[in-house]
Formats: sequence, structure tokens, C-alpha cells
Amino acid sequence: MTSLPTLALRGADIPLLGLGTWQSEGDDARRAVRDALALGYRHVDTATGYGNESLVGQGLADSGIPRQDVFLTTKLPPDAAGRERETLERSLADLGVDQVDLWLVHWPPAGAATPSTWEQFIQLRDEGLTRAIGVSNYSIAQIDELVAATGEAPAINQIPWSPGDHDPDLVAAHQERGVALEGYSPFKRTDLEDPVLVEIAAAHDATPRQVVLRWHIEHQVVVIPKSTHRDRIAANFEITGFALTPDEVARIDSLTRVTDAEARS
Repeated sequence: MTSLPTLALRGADIPLLGLGTWQSEGDDARRAVRDALALGYRHVDTATGYGNESLVGQGLADSGIPRQDVFLTTKLPPDAAGRERETLERSLADLGVDQVDLWLVHWPPAGAATPSTWEQFIQLRDEGLTRAIGVSNYSIAQIDELVAATGEAPAINQIPWSPGDHDPDLVAAHQERGVALEGYSPFKRTDLEDPVLVEIAAAHDATPRQVVLRWHIEHQVVVIPKSTHRDRIAANFEITGFALTPDEVARIDSLTRVTDAEARS
């Protein structure tokens, strides 16, 4: 079975491609997880705020794949700041597992970095309830605040990412801090009919969606496309049979909507 490359985080190795489950509900959510794992995925992303952790857990159990072979991410809702332990323990119970592989602060609580929550993340990680810890939707300044308060940077920051969001300065800022990047909403934020993507896809007998996912992989940015349709889940996984050339990567990079002024802000 085809395997996908992984990225070394502090505490765990994360597959660069995973299944996103935002807005996956009911039996569709359970089946999507089961089908993805049957197709070869070994990374599933959920969140307490999605309201589907128990369904994700059922899909994991239905798959028959050993727990240790699946990278599982969930997230703390920002309004649960101050209740980190009980929230994570409930997530573990709903997922049917003793430990997650990655636990993220879903959004900065009340828009602030909130080092007190990060301190609890470090504590619960050290107790073994999660292998790695990170954040989502944090700015570089907020990450620096966490580091200043605790001496430890997040292993990863999950943010919106697509060719239109490409920002080399932001990528470099994360790399300088030892923080990996994980992107969400890769298709919602992309014009899949863009001539550049269409041309590159044709050259590889691929789809523009597959090219976008492969572009993430080439940049070592973790990507978690969401679908509940088995055929789309399968197509998203079929990106190991080709690679983009440096010129193709650069052409896709040029689709960014980020301006110099935004990059400096």
C-alpha cells in the first residue's frame, strides 16, 4: 500500500497528508474515517468544537487499524481555556483512546495567546495524554508570547493555507522558531480553474486538486483536505505517483494573493 511522507515534530512524526473532518457529521463522519484508513490514510484531524469526536472514534474502531498506526489530532475550543484537563479527558473518552498524537489550541482564547493554557498543554503532554502539542490560528507574535512565558514553542501551527495564501516570510518565521506548518481549507481558498493549475495537472495526468495537495507536500506543509465521499478521499490520497518540478512549484507559489505590505505586517 502506498505510504505518504511524514514530518518530524517534537514528540511524534506526522503524516504530511491527513483527513480533515470539519463539518463531517453523523454516519458520514464515521464512514469517512473508516474509508480513509482503509484507503491508506494514517492521519485524522478532528476537534472538540466539531462535535464529532465520538464518530471519529467509531470510524477508527471500525477500521481495524491498530491505534498506534494512526496519527490522531484534536483541538481545545478557545472557550475551554481554564478547563484544559477535563476537556482533553472528555475528548479521549469520546475518541475511545488513551492518548492523542497532537493536541492543538483551536483559536487564541479571547484573541489572546494565553500562556496559562499553554502551560497546561505542556503539563498534560508531560503526563502522557498527548504526544505532541501545538496551536491553530496563532500569529507569530502570539507564538513568541508563548515561548517567552514557557520556554517552549508549539510543535506546529495549523492555519488556512493554499497557493493563494503562500507567504515565504511567514514560512521562514515559523521555521526560525522550529514550528511546523499545517494548512487547512486548501481547496476552498483556491481557484481550481486557474490556468496554471490546470496546465500543471494535465502535465502529470492529475487533477488541480491533486496538484494543490502535492504542492503542500513539496513545501513540507501538512495538509488535511476534508471529504466524506470515498471517491474524493481516494483521489486526494493519490498524490505519491508524481512530483512537481521546482519550476512548477515556483509557478504555483506565484498565485499568492499576499502582498508585500501584508507580509510585513
